[in-house]
Amino acid sequence: MSHLPSASSTPQPGPKHLLAIDDEQPILELLRDYLTAQGYRVSTATTAQEARNVAESDPPDLIISDLQLEDTDGLHLIGQLRTLVPNRPVILLTGVLFDNQVVEENLKWKVSAYVSKTAPLHILVHEIRRLLGT
Repeated sequence: MSHLPSASSTPQPGPKHLLAIDDEQPILELLRDYLTAQGYRVSTATTAQEARNVAESDPPDLIISDLQLEDTDGLHLIGQLRTLVPNRPVILLTGVLFDNQVVEENLKWKVSAYVSKTAPLHILVHEIRRLLGT
């Protein structure tokens, strides 16, 4: 009698883990609820220290960060996170509007994508799927 593993015993990959960083709690709650409903596992951080702690203890597959944080500059924090979890895509989600040339020349070396906070949430999900290949 052959013992083949049943489908239920085959390990299944879990949902992709996203880390959302913003100092505005309502924004984080919206992101967490919406992205969880889209099938992602979402951790949130309101400070640079919280973000570093999550990155070290539960490395995310993708990082979403605001540019202007209360305790640090978002680009500085992204640089720190890239040393903790290298090769992870980073989406800059910000209310600061950038001209496309500024994004290309100054931000592309640090971030994988830029999404305005005023953009519909399906745009953010599209970028997440594109960057994660899902």
